[in-house]
Amino acid sequence: MIRLQNINKTFRIARRQSGFGHAVKALFSREHELVHALKDVNFEIQDGEMVGYIGPNGAGKSTTIKIMCGVLTPDSGLCEIDGRVPWKERVAHVRDIGVVFGQRSQLWWDVPVIDSFELIRDIYKVEARLYRRNLDEMTALLDLSEILKTPARSLSLGQRMRCEIAASLLHSPKILFLDEPTIGLDAVSKIAVRQFIKRRNAEHGTTVILTTHDMQDIEALTERILLIGKGRILLDGSLDELKKRFPGGTSEEMVAALYKEYKI
Repeated sequence: MIRLQNINKTFRIARRQSGFGHAVKALFSREHELVHALKDVNFEIQDGEMVGYIGPNGAGKSTTIKIMCGVLTPDSGLCEIDGRVPWKERVAHVRDIGVVFGQRSQLWWDVPVIDSFELIRDIYKVEARLYRRNLDEMTALLDLSEILKTPARSLSLGQRMRCEIAASLLHSPKILFLDEPTIGLDAVSKIAVRQFIKRRNAEHGTTVILTTHDMQDIEALTERILLIGKGRILLDGSLDELKKRFPGGTSEEMVAALYKEYKI
């Protein structure tokens, strides 16, 4: 189970005006601004749930994901995932999670994809039989057989994202964090990725937390929605409840109406 209780996170950001004079001045005296990324964030996610985590740019989605992954430490609050505090027990924690950031890669750029997979296997110390089983399953379901020997730099975006998802699941994690996993993908690639994620959840009980601006991803994969805005959780409910509140509208229109209602 994932449990966040009164999580707060603030960043200290350097600011300066444009121009050579201000640049020189900044060498000796910098101005800083405090940005409150998360403010008393609270929610729980049960094992096997698929949850859509939505909100505008800068709302705090990626910051929340990074805290749950153990990459960031919050200023205050409690975060427990399967009884562990992510940033205090990182080695044990990362064995149980998989992470896909749509705009970042975990594949080595100049080597064949299969070499990256082998290195990831060594990093996670995945037993040979489990690794082979997972690799064979994902190669078949994500159609990777023709690209495993291709360097990552030579892959299309859709091919690379399928490999990124496979790489995040080689060690059979219990929880999968997906941050914009279908960004920039064509329609066929999006459908393939959605079908695979849904099947993974159904067959393996993998908990999925999905952050995206693509409401078709949310509709295809999740039943529960968490809406964050200006660092606060504004809504925690089902997709069906949202459709009842805004009948007849498209998914994008419903989200636009939500943003307007909560003034974010």
